[in-house]
Amino acid sequence: MIKKITIASFKSIENLEIELGALNVFVGANGSGKSNLLEAIGVLSAAAEGKVTDQTLLQRGVRPGVPKLYKSAFRSSQNTQPAHVRFSAASGSVHYDVSLNNPLSDPGPAWLFKTELFESGNIRLASRSPNSRENPNKEAGLAALSTVSLKEADPALLFMRELQNYVIYSPTTSVLRGVAQETQPRPPIGLSGGRLPDAVHELLTTRSNNQPAKKVCTEALQLIGWAKSYGSASATDLPLSQAASAAPRVIKFTDRFMKEGRNTLSGYDASEGALYILFMAVIASHPKSPLFCAIDNADHGLNPGLAKNLIEKFSGWLLHSGVNRQVLMTSHNPAVLDGLPLQDDRVRLFTVDRDNSGKTQVKRVMVDERLLALAADGWTLSRLWMSGRIGGMPSV
Repeated sequence: MIKKITIASFKSIENLEIELGALNVFVGANGSGKSNLLEAIGVLSAAAEGKVTDQTLLQRGVRPGVPKLYKSAFRSSQNTQPAHVRFSAASGSVHYDVSLNNPLSDPGPAWLFKTELFESGNIRLASRSPNSRENPNKEAGLAALSTVSLKEADPALLFMRELQNYVIYSPTTSVLRGVAQETQPRPPIGLSGGRLPDAVHELLTTRSNNQPAKKVCTEALQLIGWAKSYGSASATDLPLSQAASAAPRVIKFTDRFMKEGRNTLSGYDASEGALYILFMAVIASHPKSPLFCAIDNADHGLNPGLAKNLIEKFSGWLLHSGVNRQVLMTSHNPAVLDGLPLQDDRVRLFTVDRDNSGKTQVKRVMVDERLLALAADGWTLSRLWMSGRIGGMPSV
């Protein structure tokens, strides 16, 4: 599990160090830098795999950007623009640090590796500096090449795989329904929610031999409420309008309130909340879900009550899955905060603001005596956030 992330000179982030848990929720005003944080880790992930290009960034859900937009340029800084962007990640004794450059005036298709350091304990597995006598390909990462010699169970190799497989999910209703094409497909589910029917089918078929997955499937059904059952089926086997440009396989629900024979509907006709619950169930418990990922805008237009209950269940799914899975998410829904079990140190809430210079600041909300006293006095986390007492709230 990734324990610490540092980011320097990337977009609205001048210098930032964050210690992560298993579930990490970031809340703040629009434009405060929440997505920049997720995307910075995406750039670090691409560097860990050895290539930083538009293609490798898109594969991770990162919006490609030219150097003028990627490199910080604060008015208050003496230097108008830094020469490079820098990122690092650490877990226990394993550490990876990289700085990348791309000229402002004539940028190339690939970012160049300026410095790189990959260490495990006291062993330096890969390194480079601008003063190195060797002249390796600056478009290729050395750390990625060094993993070839590592044994399968080596912590350094496991660390790099987690980092390399990081992605940012941004599910959209049209793709979850199956009426729009997934532009970033990957197993078990695409970054926009594509392949949801197949992923749900795979999850349901593995639950008999996986008690945590069985619990997730059962609780997901309870959250949907109106459904008697759910699964997936061929689009031709469901009452689906010909106007719906459905995928070959679609989500299938059975409505427990409707008459038999007329109570079957597809994901095209179901509520988006039900589809999003299934999406979150897949992320938390599918065997092929990434061990390290992010979900941008995790509330996804959910009713406040459902948002609270879903994040509460999702926390349990993640923490008791038997797998060291790690998720970062952003949200604008105050109700999400009330579903977080912050007494568990593995669950962490961060507020994101921009200071007077426009620099992104991230602060962890700690469960201390002050917070407990406010809770005893009837203050919920959502109320504290909305009142501006924990940060992450615009001043306008």
